[in-house]
Amino acid sequence: MNGIKKNLLIVEDDEGLQSQLRWCFDGFDVAICGNRADAITQLRRTQPGVVLLDLGLPPDPGGVTEGFATLKEILSLIPECKVIVVTGDNDRTNAVKAIALGAYDFYQKPADPEILTLIVERANRVYELELENKKLQQSCHSMPLDGIITSSPPMLKICRTIEKVAPSDITTLLLGASGTGKELFAQAIHKLSPRAKEKIVAINCAAIPANLLESELFGHEKGSFTGASKQTIGKIELAHGGTLFLDEIGDLPFELQAKLLRFFQERVIERVGGRKEIPVDVRIICATHQDLTAHIKEGRFREDLYYRISEIVIQIPTLKEREGDALLLAKSFLIRLNKEYGKTISSFDNEAIAAIESYDWPGNVREIESRIKRAVIMADNSYITTEDLELSSLDVDAIPLNLKQIREEAEKKAIKRALSHADSSISDTAKALGITRPTLYTLLEKHNLHPKLD
Repeated sequence: MNGIKKNLLIVEDDEGLQSQLRWCFDGFDVAICGNRADAITQLRRTQPGVVLLDLGLPPDPGGVTEGFATLKEILSLIPECKVIVVTGDNDRTNAVKAIALGAYDFYQKPADPEILTLIVERANRVYELELENKKLQQSCHSMPLDGIITSSPPMLKICRTIEKVAPSDITTLLLGASGTGKELFAQAIHKLSPRAKEKIVAINCAAIPANLLESELFGHEKGSFTGASKQTIGKIELAHGGTLFLDEIGDLPFELQAKLLRFFQERVIERVGGRKEIPVDVRIICATHQDLTAHIKEGRFREDLYYRISEIVIQIPTLKEREGDALLLAKSFLIRLNKEYGKTISSFDNEAIAAIESYDWPGNVREIESRIKRAVIMADNSYITTEDLELSSLDVDAIPLNLKQIREEAEKKAIKRALSHADSSISDTAKALGITRPTLYTLLEKHNLHPKLD
């Protein structure tokens, strides 16, 4: 929001008041005019977020007809604009009418510059937040995949891969740390596939005890074991015609892997305690956070099963590796959770934004959603702080937004790296950096670096 230009349009026919108001609003680009025609011209030219509008405009300076007409025209051209109407003393009736017509607020003369500045600042803040939320919602609607919120190149590449993979029935393996969104990607594949009208059936192989997992997957016949009082259809059979999502397949017990491999190869199952082969037509998607190649070497995962489930492998990056996505996700979660909990928290303060951008997020998307949810519930203000997020300065390394500072830090980092590669030799370091020795000496002094001299 810091990049949004702050434009203010003042519509006031009193030249003395024009002069007084012109210098009241630090940080705003102020345009002033004294009638409706000029106001609309300036409105089109400057696209202001806030308009300060005197209702008593010529040719009806003693009335409000022209003022109301101007108000209506402004809001018809820029509906999101915040119009603050200025009325005469004790003219509350027209002020209320202006609010009913869509004005943001009103102020009665005589003008108190300090109070008026606060009202304008507040109105502009609301305008900026609404504009940002609108852009965010539009960006969410234009996301490459339903349910996936991202702007980072690695994730956009994955989204393009998903779009290519989805129309086929190829078995897909999603790899990624916990909380990176593997289930969302599985759902995206299903929604883009020819099977989208059928159901997607998910089972977490790590969440079900090993002695129950076989029955959950394949189903069982009545009387097949103690407590089996009726025939039960398994998750694989339930997914017939649709998609089967085997989450955390890396935790699948070794003794079940051979039976699952047979299903992958032949697309038939037998219920526990049954003898009948049941054909199942299903698209298979698997996911895990485990290192399956290491499991294979350790004898914990069948190599032949691995090759069956990994016809296409998609590696999902951690949130730390998705530059810019943390803040994008945080703002998206804030909008959703505000609605969910009936809150009106407008945004994050600057320290919270810096913390969100620089924190490593070891729990990935799941962690950021959890922290935003807790912050929305606990926040005492109209914005979220680092305290609400429970992120202290010890948890994060501040990322500078100042371009000069960023360049200087990158310069210092490059010099230190070159010094390390050159064993602190000035000649070799200068050569590696492509600069002269005198220039390097100047840079070493600038960044307070003191290597050995050669």
